[in-house]
Amino acid sequence: MKSLTLKYLLIISAVIFWGTSFIATKVALKELSPETIISLRLIIASVFLFITAILLKKDFSIILKSHGFIFILALIAVFHLMIQVTGLKYTTASNTGWIIGTAPIFMAILAAIFFREKIGLLKISGIIIAMFGLLLLIGKGNITNVDLVKNKGDLLVLASAFTWGVYSMVNKKISLSYSPLMTILYLFIMMAVIIIPFNLNAAIVNSVDHLSVNGWISILFLGLFCSGIAYVIWAYSLRELESAKVGAFLYFEPLVTVLAAWVLLSESITVLMILSGVIIIFGVILVNKE
Repeated sequence: MKSLTLKYLLIISAVIFWGTSFIATKVALKELSPETIISLRLIIASVFLFITAILLKKDFSIILKSHGFIFILALIAVFHLMIQVTGLKYTTASNTGWIIGTAPIFMAILAAIFFREKIGLLKISGIIIAMFGLLLLIGKGNITNVDLVKNKGDLLVLASAFTWGVYSMVNKKISLSYSPLMTILYLFIMMAVIIIPFNLNAAIVNSVDHLSVNGWISILFLGLFCSGIAYVIWAYSLRELESAKVGAFLYFEPLVTVLAAWVLLSESITVLMILSGVIIIFGVILVNKE
């Protein structure tokens, strides 16, 4: 019983890290470009996971077929992070938290298209309800006010929720021979190799060199806790527990984001925002209900 409680506490900690990652990203965006934030986050996470793998005496053998699949995942993941972090420049952390919560809906739709998984009336109802809540959130209470060009931040974050669905479907389709820890380590290294060339200029090096204390705290939090520790917890939780039980904890992530944004960024919490968020979460629950 104690062991199960500990596992649940670890999962909750991972969700808290991810929920507050949007706040840390908003802080870092004041001083760094999106690609620089992602690069630093990946470098820190890769070093942390590499040291962890050595301490756990993991096998570092390279399997070319698995590496090819990981490279595909890395391309998708880099694009996913780029549009998400860029979107955060133009929208609030609170909005981002709610919108990212729609990712399971895209996963369900893509699973129905590519894996022919059944999508019954309950799932369709959930998709409609969640999308209504999303439009209510973006339109600030009036769906007719929704302007995707004006709300480009929300649109980019929504696109990142879709790309996470694509990433999840590709990850489900392929077969990897590595352990969860080594898969994530190799994934992060490949992602870093892909994006670092976009950071090789004097202006970006200068911005990192003059990064403030708050900026470094945000980057270290993103790299060590949100990428390194949280991803390892999640990978091993999926191995030890049922996927549905683990995934259910993600419903708390938007709430963590809203509360953290209120406390740390002084973002306002309105009744409309909470109502929209509740509608979105209710729709997502219906989509994933057995």
